[in-house]
Amino acid sequence: MAVVMVVLNMFQQQQTEDSRIDYNPTFLQYVKSGKIIQCEIVRGASGNDHVTGELTEIDPSTGKPKAFYVDVVITEDLFKMLQANEVKFKVTPPSTFWPVFWNVAPFFIGFIIIYFFIFRQMRTAGGRAMSFGKSRAKLMKKDDENKITFANVAGVEEAKEELQEVVEFLKNPKQFQRLGGKMPKGVLLAGSPGTGKTLIAKAVAGEADVPFFTISGSDFVEMFVGVGASRVRDMFEQGRKNAPCIIFVDEIDAVGRSRFTGIGGGHDEREQTLNALLVEMDGFDTAEGIIIIAATNRPDVLDPALMRPGRFDRQVFIDLPNLKGREEILEIHVKRIMLADNVDLTKVARGTPGFSGADIMNLVNEAALLAARRGAESVEQKDFEEARDKVSWGRERRSHMLDVEEKKLTAYHEAGHAIVLAKTEQTEPLHKVTVIPRGRALGATMQLPEKDRYTQGRTRLMGMLIGLMGGRVAEEIIFNDVTTGAQNDIERATNIARAMVCEFGMSTLGPRNFGSNQELMFLGREVNRTESHSEKTSELIDEEINKILNEAHDTAREILEDNRDKLELISEVLIKYETIDGDQVMQMLETGEIPEDLKNGKLPESETPAKDEEKAGSSAPEPEEATASEEDTDASAGKETPSET
Repeated sequence: MAVVMVVLNMFQQQQTEDSRIDYNPTFLQYVKSGKIIQCEIVRGASGNDHVTGELTEIDPSTGKPKAFYVDVVITEDLFKMLQANEVKFKVTPPSTFWPVFWNVAPFFIGFIIIYFFIFRQMRTAGGRAMSFGKSRAKLMKKDDENKITFANVAGVEEAKEELQEVVEFLKNPKQFQRLGGKMPKGVLLAGSPGTGKTLIAKAVAGEADVPFFTISGSDFVEMFVGVGASRVRDMFEQGRKNAPCIIFVDEIDAVGRSRFTGIGGGHDEREQTLNALLVEMDGFDTAEGIIIIAATNRPDVLDPALMRPGRFDRQVFIDLPNLKGREEILEIHVKRIMLADNVDLTKVARGTPGFSGADIMNLVNEAALLAARRGAESVEQKDFEEARDKVSWGRERRSHMLDVEEKKLTAYHEAGHAIVLAKTEQTEPLHKVTVIPRGRALGATMQLPEKDRYTQGRTRLMGMLIGLMGGRVAEEIIFNDVTTGAQNDIERATNIARAMVCEFGMSTLGPRNFGSNQELMFLGREVNRTESHSEKTSELIDEEINKILNEAHDTAREILEDNRDKLELISEVLIKYETIDGDQVMQMLETGEIPEDLKNGKLPESETPAKDEEKAGSSAPEPEEATASEEDTDASAGKETPSET
């Protein structure tokens, strides 16, 4: 309305300017000559008096009498002049509308701006003052085309069997209730990141064909006190209105951490939210048809009250997939790409131990991108091989050129790793040795486990240590010097040796754990970190660690000194060809000669020969070598473990 009034006022002012005339002589002549039909004398609110009216002349553009406007000073003489010339006129008192309007308009327009740009924005974002306590759980719409079922989930058969009961209960609750049985109120999905916890929760909802509410644990807690608890209550209220349904809370450890001791006491907003969650889970009955599914990769930090029977009383652990599971996951993901006939998914699965479902999905995507980059019509086996190497050890950096001395040093270092690993018992088979920089490493000796391993023996751990020492020992033997290239090898070897002494009981100190309490106070556990042993015992631990590392170092030196000629041969081959596979290394160790296939130019699959200018590069080497992921020495499945320079 304000805009309309402003436009009308501007239009009226324009008309006034077009019809404005002078008082003397034009207006006086019009009065004396009788050309004025009628006029209106207007007293202005601010002293700007004026006269408006119509003339006897016709405006050719409109066909109506011409209008005029003249500024005057209203006096008795003006009235007498108009009366003497018989001009019809009337007097209009001053108008107060426009002065008042222009005084009020700025405030009115400002209010409109505040309403539309602030309150409207808050309403759109769901952040109105009265909606802070509303649940942010999103209701996933039913979509038959994109519905996720158990057919879309692979590699977690045990978890699917556990959750099949939940599906059956949601479909036919009377089957369980007629015998007096009750379904668990909550199901906790625990497992490493990327193992498919969220996916399998969506599959449960898809199989049961019920509403699916999803919310993150971090969405409960805000800066305002009481908001989290209010959102918990509102979430369960929505669940009751849409029962039977599934409420999925992702990363529940964000709100369900253990309370115990900790800074903040019991007045922490997160604890109030947790208390509200505990009360709500006690307050609803399974007969209402509400199933709570939560996911976390830190079940050890959850509050015990949350885990007791009657709340999250069923825990489903989702582990990394085994060989069969990885192959099933691959079969699902390769359906969306153009797959060549020569691809062996079993071979790909065998070469990816320790990969999660998310890792395998990324592997398939990387393989498709590599095939598209080289202009292929389909994704071939070599694309999967290169994608696996890229995901595990980083992409090749052929643009990072090494000078002759640096390349020679790297070749001897990697040859030392390869020979020691090949000559040591209970080590994983060699996959590839390269002096082409990958990721942050200048070179790498790659291994591929033959199978998934869930435990590690002392002999195998010592084999890892001996293999890690191979690069440093080769430098000592050939150059009579040591470099920073073994930084990551030494770091990983020290971690393994410390774990053997302090955690695995694989030393003369006996089967005892010498760990320290490393709980953080913000996790709601112990505030202080305390050692579980004396200073004298710490000295004994250091001695045992040094003893193990020195034993590995001496063994590696003995192996390389006995195979000095093989060390020279393999390093020369690496300098010339840059990449050789594990079988070629084993042939050279057995025959002492370069394999015929290597002489004929056969490089490992997915490798391409280096350009001449890259072989003779002169750029300075990196001051520090790449740090690879630490060896997995606990009871988890072993991933590929390269030994990098």
